[in-house]
Amino acid sequence: MAGSKMSVPLAVVVVLSVLLTGATHAGPEMDPYKILGVTRSASQAEIKKVYKRLAKEWHPDKNKNPGAEDMFIKITKSYEILSSEDKRANYDRYGQTDDTQPYGNGRYGQHQDTFNFDESFYNFPFNSKTQRDFADSKYTLHFKQYVNDVVPDSSKRPYLIKITSDWCFSCIHIEPVWKEVVEEMETLGVGIGVVDVGNERRLANHLGAHRTPSILGVLNGKVTFFHYAVAKEHLRQFVEDLLPQRLVEWVTDKNDLHFLNSWHELNKPHVLLFDQVPVVPLLYKLTAFAYKDYLQFGYVDQGLSETANLQKQFNINTYAPTMLIFKESTDKPADIIQAKGMKKQIIDEFVSNNKFLLVPRLVNQKLFDELCPVKQFHRRRKYCVLLMTGDEESFSLGNQAFLSFASTNTKEVVRFAYVYQRLQQPLCDTLMQNKDSVVILERRNAAGKALFKPVTAWNGSEEDKQCLLEELERLQKDPSILVHDAMLPELNNEFASMFVIRWIYACYDYLSEVIDDILHNNWREMMPLLSLIFSALFILFGTVVIQAFRIHHHVVKLCIFAVDFSRPPKKNFVEVTELTDITYMSNLVKLRPGHINIVLVLTDASKNILLSKFAKEVYSFTGSLTLHFSFLNIDKHGEWMNTLLEYAQDAMQIGADEGDAGNHEMDYTGYVLALNGHKKYLCLFKPVYTGEDLDSKSSEDEGATSGGRLRATSRDDHPPRRSNRSRSLSTLQIHHKLDRLGLWMERLMEGTLPRYYIPTWPGLDKITPSK
Repeated sequence: MAGSKMSVPLAVVVVLSVLLTGATHAGPEMDPYKILGVTRSASQAEIKKVYKRLAKEWHPDKNKNPGAEDMFIKITKSYEILSSEDKRANYDRYGQTDDTQPYGNGRYGQHQDTFNFDESFYNFPFNSKTQRDFADSKYTLHFKQYVNDVVPDSSKRPYLIKITSDWCFSCIHIEPVWKEVVEEMETLGVGIGVVDVGNERRLANHLGAHRTPSILGVLNGKVTFFHYAVAKEHLRQFVEDLLPQRLVEWVTDKNDLHFLNSWHELNKPHVLLFDQVPVVPLLYKLTAFAYKDYLQFGYVDQGLSETANLQKQFNINTYAPTMLIFKESTDKPADIIQAKGMKKQIIDEFVSNNKFLLVPRLVNQKLFDELCPVKQFHRRRKYCVLLMTGDEESFSLGNQAFLSFASTNTKEVVRFAYVYQRLQQPLCDTLMQNKDSVVILERRNAAGKALFKPVTAWNGSEEDKQCLLEELERLQKDPSILVHDAMLPELNNEFASMFVIRWIYACYDYLSEVIDDILHNNWREMMPLLSLIFSALFILFGTVVIQAFRIHHHVVKLCIFAVDFSRPPKKNFVEVTELTDITYMSNLVKLRPGHINIVLVLTDASKNILLSKFAKEVYSFTGSLTLHFSFLNIDKHGEWMNTLLEYAQDAMQIGADEGDAGNHEMDYTGYVLALNGHKKYLCLFKPVYTGEDLDSKSSEDEGATSGGRLRATSRDDHPPRRSNRSRSLSTLQIHHKLDRLGLWMERLMEGTLPRYYIPTWPGLDKITPSK
């Protein structure tokens, strides 16, 4: 019995040891090589290709198997490890996949071999803390924050906002570029924001962002979408294009006096930046926008011979940017800074300290509130010395004397200003007593209450200057000398007469936005606007034209017009030009705006058959003056085709559709490309064999997928067709490849095909192999 009692604890210990050992060593951690099905010597290109195929196959939105989500996470985690050289080397050396553990150590040289679902999920790129902390934690926007903070602040600086979501493939691809752009733009003063559609659907709808990823700019509360390839240069140009075009004036020896002497008319100091850059720096433009209500900005290119006199006059150093601020004096700058690397903080401090003239004119209530603020504390008293004068020639000497007095008696607590009596009559009637045109006042509250003391009827004499100086000295000792009080009326806005100009500018901006939407949105998105326009035209036709027709002819006929945007063909043949290195520039790169080149891809063997079929399919569209037709011999220019599709956005889906199972070379015979040389985008037609089953679905790209990705029609609906894709061209009947081209051309003319933007057109002459 004793032996049996002793054996029970011993058995328990043995069982626990086995379980612990199995928990530690059994069930090894996932092998990313096995999950992706690649060898340890696989290149990054092979790993990337396999990952794209598996990610598409196991995506939970497309694969309804119960284990699809777990497998998708493992695939993504494996790609995250193998795509990073450091993580891959760490795994190859130590078998470790957990980023949080020290390299090659663990405890006693061991590592944890269990796969933690929660940890793996949060390291998953689409919902990753580590991948998205950069954007989410610091720049995440909420609806109230956008309305209360971003929109008002956008009147001083532009905002760059990214729309993203947790399950966005393309968001991962643009993240490195976005991060680099944010780091640069933020130092220049551009506001940054990130909107997660999953958490802020209301804000995304408010912005009109219905796709991820999307990038948009906000300026003065106006939202503008970015439509081009996500590259650093494109985003920088996008931010620059958001700014008004009239911010900075180019100044040379010919117009410098006109620029500097406009201080009196504009009532603003003038800033001049001297630099050797042939374009206005973006930082300077952003500064000009932020302080557009206070200063006028000009730029001097030191590299031009037309600016030599200006540089000599102000003794400008040619080796560093120099910024000058001019106030009432145009011969001598009021302030100057010079530095090789001007930072935003330095420029902001320099400009904000010189926002006003020495003696500015009170032209509106906003300026009055800033120059003569309401008293808040006893030690923060602010006094204004106000001259009430006129703009006639007879007042010029007195006005100049007042300016001279203010320039020699500047004090921190005293600001000098003047008003034109004819423009601010209510204010002058309140303050002028005994015809004294100079008063000292202190504002007490925002409602308009103020204390003041009339000083003298100013004419600029020495007696007037001495009297004013004595009153200012008494004021410093005894503020109670301001014995009069009054309720000041609100100032008239003297620039209100510029409303018509502002209205014209607003109309111009609105029309530019509408044109931009028409150019970049597809016709399906524009249908509500087009429907509204045609409805308005129909109503106009019914109420005006028909009424006039009834009056003159006493007969009314109701006609239904069918709108046809195409032109009938003028010729009985189709002109098709071969795309070679000789015709490449004129037929594509330098193609006129709005023109599109329809390019058929063929080989020497299929040339005659495909050209004949191509002519039949596109003949009805040859009447359009904006369409050109060409063909590309893939036997000569196969590398150009591969390079072009690699440049296109989301072009990885092409390879995923066609080359999943093998490494064989892609067959582009029968492909048709619609190339817009000016806008740098393409639309793609992918051939489908319809000789046996005319009801089968086309596999050309007709935008069936969300987000505009290139894809063929799902082959799961036609299992027998998958095996037929490997048949040779001789059995496929080449002429049937273009059966659906006519339908594709109709969608191209409607503007409903997805567009794939590229950064630049690849050179045809450089990559054409010798034949």
